[in-house]
Amino acid sequence: MMVILRQILFVTVLAGLALGGYVYYQQALLASAESKGHTTQAATRSIAVEVAPAESRKLARILEAVGTTRALRSIDIVPDAEGRIVEIDIVAGREVEAGQLLARLDDEIEQATLTEAQATLDEKSAALARAETLFQSKTVSRATIDQVRAETAIARATQERAQRRLDDRVVRAPFSGVLGIKAIDLGARVDTDSVLTSLDDLSAVEIEFSLPETVYGQIEEGQAVTAVAAAFPGRSFTGTVVAVDSRIDQTSRAFKLRARLPNEKRELPAGMFMRLSLAMGARDAVIVREEAILVQGGNAYLFIVENGKAVQRRITAGARRDGMVEVVSGIAAGEVVVSRGIQSLRDGIPVDVLVRPPPDGGEDLQPPAGAARQPAPSSGTAGQRSS
Repeated sequence: MMVILRQILFVTVLAGLALGGYVYYQQALLASAESKGHTTQAATRSIAVEVAPAESRKLARILEAVGTTRALRSIDIVPDAEGRIVEIDIVAGREVEAGQLLARLDDEIEQATLTEAQATLDEKSAALARAETLFQSKTVSRATIDQVRAETAIARATQERAQRRLDDRVVRAPFSGVLGIKAIDLGARVDTDSVLTSLDDLSAVEIEFSLPETVYGQIEEGQAVTAVAAAFPGRSFTGTVVAVDSRIDQTSRAFKLRARLPNEKRELPAGMFMRLSLAMGARDAVIVREEAILVQGGNAYLFIVENGKAVQRRITAGARRDGMVEVVSGIAAGEVVVSRGIQSLRDGIPVDVLVRPPPDGGEDLQPPAGAARQPAPSSGTAGQRSS
């Protein structure tokens, strides 16, 4: 009886194990089928993107440079004599006219010397007049007349020298301009090396900069220049090239130029850093939206749409401005380029085109960050923005 019970128990256990294995097998098959279905669905699902055709536009060739403004004329005001300052009229930032008094030194001794010299001159002049009258009557000789004339000339020279020394006690503006900060106070003792202030003629400012030798001969006097400064966001200043150097630096392979910017309102000070650009004509170029470019491993790529799929294309980027980038090589004008949604794309994936916005932007494009640029020479040198 016990043997029969053991057999029945063994058969029951085997049946349970068989049933459990069958259920597990069915569930595994179902899970595998569902996984394959999801994978197939994900592989065939399209990605929604926005596209725009690559456009052909006229692209301005721009040369860029940097430089620092300098006054049309600029000097340090120093006295022409030694002495103590008894009068000073220097206010920083004030405009003065040529010849306007800026400071005066003590001049009592010079005043006395001039008075003495003037008296001597008057005496000698009167003596000469009497001698000439007597010479007409043959009372004095020719030698006497010559001697009196020489003494009168010496007296006049002494008087003029005394007058000049007195004039040197007054400091005047040599030309019209804007005064700098006062460096000397009333009562201070100064000499001919003491700087009282600076004087800048800011009716116009000049900027000296450099350009590479490859454009030498393409720049001439009178050519328009546009300059911008960080202190004036959104504004630009227009001037002209006024000088082109006749030499090219053998180290930097660049040549110097000087541009002049009108400054009637005295907005531009001396010493301000500015960026300059010179337009050098226009050329045909293919442009796309900047956001359409994907950078990987130092290379630039675009996705174009062919037969409903995204095709990755390696390109060479050029100039850039206002969100638009020049494509030097890799695509042609008119090809449909994915402009938005490139983060989810890979080569060959199906795409669903949502919109086709027209590209915007303009001319005078600049080089994008990381794009190759013309080597810049030394301080104040230029880079070619598009070629």
